[in-house]
Amino acid sequence: MGIRKSVTSRSRGPWMARILTLLAGAHLLVTGASAQRLPAPRADTVRATGGSVAITPIAHASVQIVYDGFVIHIDPWRPGYYADADRADLILVTDIPGDHFDPDAIAAIRKPDAPVIVPPSAADSLPLRTVLANGESTTVRGIGIEAVPSYDLTPGEPYHPPGRGNGYLVTLGDVRIYFSGGGLECVPEIRALTDIDVAFIAMNLPNDRMTPLAAAECVKAFAPRIVYPYHYRDADLQVFQDALRATPVEVRFGNWYPEAIPG
Repeated sequence: MGIRKSVTSRSRGPWMARILTLLAGAHLLVTGASAQRLPAPRADTVRATGGSVAITPIAHASVQIVYDGFVIHIDPWRPGYYADADRADLILVTDIPGDHFDPDAIAAIRKPDAPVIVPPSAADSLPLRTVLANGESTTVRGIGIEAVPSYDLTPGEPYHPPGRGNGYLVTLGDVRIYFSGGGLECVPEIRALTDIDVAFIAMNLPNDRMTPLAAAECVKAFAPRIVYPYHYRDADLQVFQDALRATPVEVRFGNWYPEAIPG
């Protein structure tokens, strides 16, 4: 898949507004409809014991994972294209900003009684949820889930302090998938990850935190087999790809910010 750059700006207010405007013509949720129909996002696959893992980029930091008929949604967010998405058997929420924690999107995509795992910072904002703090783990239908610390080392705006957000390490059969969440630098807990098959690495450009080059250097530290950059706004993805070209890491690109939106 070709490289696409985000169409957003670097300041939080404007880039969020531009994403919302850009995606406004899409099917916002499984319960809504738009004037025209977008092509469904394409799913990638990764082989695993018990069947393949289907990975579908949705938007920004939203991802759908399907393994052996079990559907996981990470950070569902209303501007994403959910018209062809599967209803969630499990939802993982990484942090409290609206592009990661969207209760309306969760309610629309969630199957009845499907577990929703959130960090402690979101515990009071959502009923019927399971709270997982940094370093804690749980198992849902035989799927292992570990909360990996996700935070910034450099203060500034925006700042993601330690303990507020989770990355997640999800084990599906023999496949280990890491989702970084949206606010982070390459902290020791990420560098210490091992045997990662697929990693989703966010970029955090304000104040030069987790730039494309920094993200690539972070990937080199724990060497996943496959990496998807996401949450990258207007990052230069060519820099990220070039920095990993001489490594065995396979770089995959999802269409996180569709350019052709009806309306």
